[in-house]
Amino acid sequence: MAGRGRRTWRDLLAGRARKRKTTFGSEAELRGAVLRLLDHHQSLNDLLLEVEGSVKPAGEAPSESLIASVLQEQASRLGVPPAILAAKIATTNVEQICQASASHSQGPLLSLDQRKRLLCLLQTVEDLLANNVFCRSRFCQELWRMKDPPVLEAVWHLHRGNILGLGELLESSPAVPAVVEWLCSSLRGLCELAEDVELTGDVELAGHLLSDLAIVFLQNGFQQNWEPGRRLESKKISSICHAVLQRMLTWVLDAVGKEKQEDISVLQAMKFWLNIFRVPVYQSAVHPDAVQQFFRHTLTEVLTYNPLLKVSDAIHMQKEWSFTRTSSLLTTLYRRLFVVLGVKEAVCQLQQVLETHEVNWQHVLSCVSTLVVCQAEAEQLFKDLLSQLLLKAFESYDMENLITAFLIARQAALEGPAVFMPYSEWFKVHIMYPPFVPTKHRSLLLEYITLAKTRLADLKVAIENMGLYEDLSSTDEPVQPQGQALRDVEKALQIFESTRKIPTSVIEASIFRRPYYTSWFLPALLQPRVLPRTPDARMAFIEALKRADKIPSNLFSTYTQACRALREKTQDESKAESDHSKEPVEQLKAELAELKTLFVDQAKHKDVPAQIAVISDRLTSILGHSSDENEAATSNSPIQIDISAPRLEPSHQPVVDLLLTSFCQNLIAASHLNPPDRQGPCLSLLVKMMCGHRNLLPALLGRLCQLIYHQALSLNDAHILGLAAFVIHLSESRALIPAVEANFGISQPVPGQALSILEYWNCLLVCRTQESFVFCMRFCTAAASYLMCKYSSSSREDLSALLPPGLVKKLQYLVPHLCLEARGILCQEAQTDPIWSCLSCPSLSSRRASLSLWRQARFQELLKEKAFQLSFREWLLWELEVFPEKDVLSASERHDFHYWAIYQCYLPAPSASGGCDGDLEKACGIIINTTLDSLQRSDLGCCGQSKMWINPDILCRLQELVLELGCRQKFFAGCRDSQRHFLFKILQERLKDRKAGSALGKELWRQQELLLHRRLLVGLPASSLIMTCQKGRRTVLDCEDFFHFVNSELKNSCSRGYALPYDITAHFFRGLLNASLDCEEPAVVVNHVLAACQSQCPILLPSAALWWPRLEPVICSQWKRLFGAPLAEELERLREQHSSATSFLSSGAVFSPSGPPWISAAFLHCTIHQEAPRRREKATLERLGSGTEQARLAKLLVSLLFLSLMDLVSAKIAPKEGVHFQTALEWSLEILQCLEDRSVSWPPLFHPAERDPGKSHILRRAASERHSRLLPLAFYSLTPGFHHELLTREQSFLYMALDLYIQLLQLFVEGKDLPQPDQTAQSPEPTEHGDPLEVISTARRFLLGAIPRCHAQSFTSIQPLLATCEKLDAELAATLVHFSRPSTAMELDEELILF
Repeated sequence: MAGRGRRTWRDLLAGRARKRKTTFGSEAELRGAVLRLLDHHQSLNDLLLEVEGSVKPAGEAPSESLIASVLQEQASRLGVPPAILAAKIATTNVEQICQASASHSQGPLLSLDQRKRLLCLLQTVEDLLANNVFCRSRFCQELWRMKDPPVLEAVWHLHRGNILGLGELLESSPAVPAVVEWLCSSLRGLCELAEDVELTGDVELAGHLLSDLAIVFLQNGFQQNWEPGRRLESKKISSICHAVLQRMLTWVLDAVGKEKQEDISVLQAMKFWLNIFRVPVYQSAVHPDAVQQFFRHTLTEVLTYNPLLKVSDAIHMQKEWSFTRTSSLLTTLYRRLFVVLGVKEAVCQLQQVLETHEVNWQHVLSCVSTLVVCQAEAEQLFKDLLSQLLLKAFESYDMENLITAFLIARQAALEGPAVFMPYSEWFKVHIMYPPFVPTKHRSLLLEYITLAKTRLADLKVAIENMGLYEDLSSTDEPVQPQGQALRDVEKALQIFESTRKIPTSVIEASIFRRPYYTSWFLPALLQPRVLPRTPDARMAFIEALKRADKIPSNLFSTYTQACRALREKTQDESKAESDHSKEPVEQLKAELAELKTLFVDQAKHKDVPAQIAVISDRLTSILGHSSDENEAATSNSPIQIDISAPRLEPSHQPVVDLLLTSFCQNLIAASHLNPPDRQGPCLSLLVKMMCGHRNLLPALLGRLCQLIYHQALSLNDAHILGLAAFVIHLSESRALIPAVEANFGISQPVPGQALSILEYWNCLLVCRTQESFVFCMRFCTAAASYLMCKYSSSSREDLSALLPPGLVKKLQYLVPHLCLEARGILCQEAQTDPIWSCLSCPSLSSRRASLSLWRQARFQELLKEKAFQLSFREWLLWELEVFPEKDVLSASERHDFHYWAIYQCYLPAPSASGGCDGDLEKACGIIINTTLDSLQRSDLGCCGQSKMWINPDILCRLQELVLELGCRQKFFAGCRDSQRHFLFKILQERLKDRKAGSALGKELWRQQELLLHRRLLVGLPASSLIMTCQKGRRTVLDCEDFFHFVNSELKNSCSRGYALPYDITAHFFRGLLNASLDCEEPAVVVNHVLAACQSQCPILLPSAALWWPRLEPVICSQWKRLFGAPLAEELERLREQHSSATSFLSSGAVFSPSGPPWISAAFLHCTIHQEAPRRREKATLERLGSGTEQARLAKLLVSLLFLSLMDLVSAKIAPKEGVHFQTALEWSLEILQCLEDRSVSWPPLFHPAERDPGKSHILRRAASERHSRLLPLAFYSLTPGFHHELLTREQSFLYMALDLYIQLLQLFVEGKDLPQPDQTAQSPEPTEHGDPLEVISTARRFLLGAIPRCHAQSFTSIQPLLATCEKLDAELAATLVHFSRPSTAMELDEELILF
């Protein structure tokens, strides 16, 4: 009755009540009149829709009672129950509502008018149910009797309103197939409508509808076993739910193979259906076990769907079934299934299906790919599964399990080594480590191994292909030959770069392992590339191999042509790429301009995120979108930045410049209107978006390096402010940025670890010149000020987390350096507004802005945080980088600054805040360690600064502290028991603290470190080398720490082998004389120290002998200045030794100095080397016998021989020392001949010190360890001078010769110390003296010739050496054993001929 646009029944009654006075005497009379009126004029169908204005005033009779009364009246007339009549009438209304209009067919959703009418009907039915005037069961029957099935949304409303549950409706259905067809067609229609842009208002409703239906399907199809007390559902409803779910899954799977042909809207509809596999859909509505069963059932159905493909088809097609090529529908379904099942359950289910069903191999293998790519634990689970399949195959002779294992291994390997081992490697592992197989099936395993080897050959992989260098510390699994060859090339390049010689392993491989060398190593080395303009290490290595004829000419020609072609191609591609990307770059520029218009208008800030998303999409179109595999592989890999010369891809630089320009312009434009704290999060969002593009970050960080590190002086205030703010926001997003590996040039060693983005800024902000000082202070001030203003309301803890510590520490270094006012007590300012006003006002100086920031109370509070405290060491490191001649401070200003920093700031400060606790020794230690660390850093070398340069100002401060410390520590009773010398303690601790690394790297570092130690020691006061202490009532000098440091460290870094460099030698003697001033008897003390040198530090005396012509005037002049008395006795003796040697050589005088013969020999040897290096004649040796006691002469000649042998070794390992190898060899042979003529026993010279009963081992103690290790090389260089009488005269000669031969072989095997032959063939030395292999061959020939001539007693002492000899040279060991038998010893009587 209440149609559209008309008044309701209640309104009509109310109006009539106002217009006239009622004539009815009671409510009963009124009701009767109303019922008679309805009986004559009202349709019952329309009456159920009469519920508008259902909210009634209090006390007013509800209209529902009227409707119920009307129904009861009609039912009584018709003779039917009122509930039956209500159900029929409701069904009629539902059918009328669901009837489609003539303009379009009815879909699964209602129109707005239909929905409104239905909701009115449902409200009335709810009231009828409340009054027991409605029959649900009859309603179900009547619904199925409708001409057309009801609209799905109408059924859902009935279900959702608790009027008629969907389960109850399905249970009452007369025909199951028809119901299934109706539900499936309706659901497909619902999915198709859900993605229709014209019906976006119904998307949420469609989602709720789908979720509720899915819950019903699972509750009635899978849940009945998990709810105690729940009645067992009929098989009908269960079969309906199963059938609907199965047909909808089939609908999706049918489209998987035709995804490329399907319309996009159809695919979107199917993806909408897959929402039923989201876990939140069910939550507490469905038992978790029911969800698990449903997901397992679905996975089984997917894997077994339409199993038509054969194994042979799978083998040929499985490359097309990788994760990236699999249908997005299927991968989405798999990933949602795995969320519930878990990776372990999924693999178990997969295994069970493979064992019990015929499967769809495309779906199975795509499931394997999805698992290994998306689930990290899947790799090991699949390895276990493969092992089980192989074991079952071999145990039961089951070919199916074997084939299944092959297919799964191949599929998993397709996804790359990041998620699963390569297929060929999997083959190799099972060949090398086969599973246990029963004897009866052994033939199958052998057949498998044969086939596997054949397959490996097809894959061009050979088990025998082993690399040149084996990484024993690596826990990685075996790699393919290509990978091993690349590793070998890198290792060989490292060795070549450090030695500039072709590694021996490469030479050997080119001869003995020719197939690997030509098939793998050379192709890995000669990979075509764009050659740099300046030849690098790889080019030099290739050129060295070419000169040595180790690269075939045709291969080298092919390589050079390929490199040339690649350069031309790269240039063409770069130009084409630039042209191709021009249009997208223009689009990006337009979108960035649009962003600026939004950014400056605060009312439009809400649109900024959407615009940033558009910009991100433009970036993706320009830069490309990383695949999931590449993203996973590169997300944690460090970004490589060459600080010395950062390079950007030609297509990336304009993009980065646009982004940086946009950021700076937006910041400046917004800052004219609002301070940073009122600019919103727009800039932060923009930077985070950039960080999300992983392939953009290298170009972005490289461009920042160009601007900040290389082009800082060309930046204006706006540039600096914009870049500083950009750095702050990048630091804020540091969790999105991988580590950075910064390379500072060719001198930079391999970094120990990658830098975080916060540490990267420290590399860019360097302070070395006046200009760089000013720029760094402006930049750091801008960055800190921007952050403190941007987050002005944040707590100190939050600010500390956002502010890069390096920038704050740099400010603590810069502001006091440039501003004298910052070195005193600050008058802190409480306000923060002036910071930004000073910074953003161009007319104000940067110095004023820095001071304004420095004086802020909040900034000073931040400086108290541990992370922001600048330690004494950090201050020193930055100060040592400054070039004094380019410093912003003058020499006097720098002196004042250093005095303030050291004596007022850091020396008295507690160690907790980076100070020294007032401890002078601690301050000296920090300066020494920091100075040496700074010198070891190679980034100074790339700026033209000498690595041996020590900052003179810092050195002066250190000298002052050392002198002050020495004055306090002069007198200690029993000094050796009180403390060690602090200086040598510091230096030796540094040598112990070297971190682990390669043996070559540690050795090079140690050599450099000792060189720096020496430079530092000679820069300190000479007297600091020696401690002064009290011994009873006398003052004595204590040199023990210096002697120990020389013997253990400095001695081993000298290239002459038996003498220290001049600087440290002279420094010691000057320090000795200066320190003796504090003693009562200086001469006595000096004599005592020099006498102690003979036993405690013998290398000092040969050093004095070598440098005496330069040393003598220094010592004599200093002694005269200090004491004005004759030289001390030991100093006078040293002068006499040199004078006697000079007279002996120049005038033929007799050489008979006093003192130990080895010292005399040292002076004579050094004098001969200096005054007549090439006139070493036998007559000179013969003249030594005149006037010299024979025993002393013998010791003198033996010492001369040892020193000559040291020169011979030095000529090979340090040719720059000016010692000629052939001259040293000839002189050594002359001395040897002289010893033989006098029958002097010289072999004990080569015995270890513990076997030498005499004193010749003193010279061994004077030699460096490397020279001592190379004595076998020197010994076997003397073989032309060996007489056969040695074998009979020296019974220990065979033992010594064999021991030295073994040492020579061990040196060769270990690759240590032995000098390599000159690869460039430029050395004037004969080849037989330069090649270690030739020396070894000479030694071997000598021993083989000497062994038959040795006495039987000689063989008794060699037994301890036989085991080692057999390992290194089995043939020689067999010869020794043979001739050591009594029956064969000394059988030959002819004269020994060695050569």
